[in-house]
Amino acid sequence: MNIQMQYLLLSFVITVILGFIIVPILKKAKIGQIVRDDGPQSHLSKSGTPTMGGIVILLTILILSIVLSIQYPHILPIALITVGFGVIGFIDDFKKLVLKNPKGLLPSYKMLGLLFVAVVFIVYLQMGLDLGTEIFIPFTDIYITLPLWVYIPFSVIVILACTNSLNLTDGLDGLASGIMVFIMTFFTIASVMYNNLEMSLFSSIVTGACVGFLLFNLKPAKVFMGDTGSLALGGAFCAVALYLKMPLILLIVAGICVLEAISVIIQVAYFKKTQKRFFKMAPLHHHFELSGMTEWQIVWAFWIVTAVLCGIGILAI
Repeated sequence: MNIQMQYLLLSFVITVILGFIIVPILKKAKIGQIVRDDGPQSHLSKSGTPTMGGIVILLTILILSIVLSIQYPHILPIALITVGFGVIGFIDDFKKLVLKNPKGLLPSYKMLGLLFVAVVFIVYLQMGLDLGTEIFIPFTDIYITLPLWVYIPFSVIVILACTNSLNLTDGLDGLASGIMVFIMTFFTIASVMYNNLEMSLFSSIVTGACVGFLLFNLKPAKVFMGDTGSLALGGAFCAVALYLKMPLILLIVAGICVLEAISVIIQVAYFKKTQKRFFKMAPLHHHFELSGMTEWQIVWAFWIVTAVLCGIGILAI
């Protein structure tokens, strides 16, 4: 058994153990999901389901990254950046669910926090690792070198897009966590193909954590990851993509997240112009729900599409 599989399984086991400890605590503390009245009626039954379960994923990633950093020091900064995004999500969740502030963290503060973590990570890549500004073009053997003044804002946009798109995707039981399993499996394989042991180990840890979390998050979900998990995981796969110099591959392997984000942009822009809705509801998964598909059908369809896209991603590198 190779080392990536060993740590994937270890990550899975630790996540399950932490889940059995933390989920009942969240439930006892009544840190439950607040469901929108204007959303799909089937979601009203989810009200009160423990949220902030992303803590389980973050703890697993942090524990194993600290252990691995003794031998592989570049893993810990990636893990800390992931935790940084998770902390911003945690603050938002905490204000909404514990302090009962329905607005949560103000969008401007939330974006400012994400921007700060993103800039810290980019500075680390350029000054700490001297990684350079090359970007791989999918389906070619070509790397293009961006000027630093282009690379920095480009990377910031990629990071903010990734964190927010996964956050939007996290709307059905098991949807975001299942999609992350496929995306991080792709990055594990890609890292192995590029002989990057550290990123393959980190990706395998995140994969195992997402598989473990799925046991609690599958329909009917016993816990939701909340912004704590979705922002952290969005940051995780984006960080690995930038580290491997392949952010453009995200347009392929994270295609579902891209479509979810685009659906929201279209909905908002169309409504402002016409005062009508383009989709029955955004993000896209809610449109399919209101069109008659069951939650399971949508989740499975999006998983299958992501698996196919990740396969295409392997061919693209």
